[in-house]
Amino acid sequence: MENDWKKIKTYTNAIQAEIVKQMLEENGIPAVALNKQDSSYLFGKIELYVSEGSIGAAERLIEESEGDFSL
Repeated sequence: MENDWKKIKTYTNAIQAEIVKQMLEENGIPAVALNKQDSSYLFGKIELYVSEGSIGAAERLIEESEGDFSL
């Protein structure tokens, strides 16, 4: 991953992380979900990253969407 990507959110649910990632991408913000969960027992975190220049817009979109969905 390039140096200008920053973690903006951490999830325990892979589906929630993917929904938010897709929502960001649909709004023109490239995002990467880094799954650090154990594949057998599903414990751990999924980290969501965006480029440093997109952090403000991404955080606003996530905040707005939390009222629409149970993320």
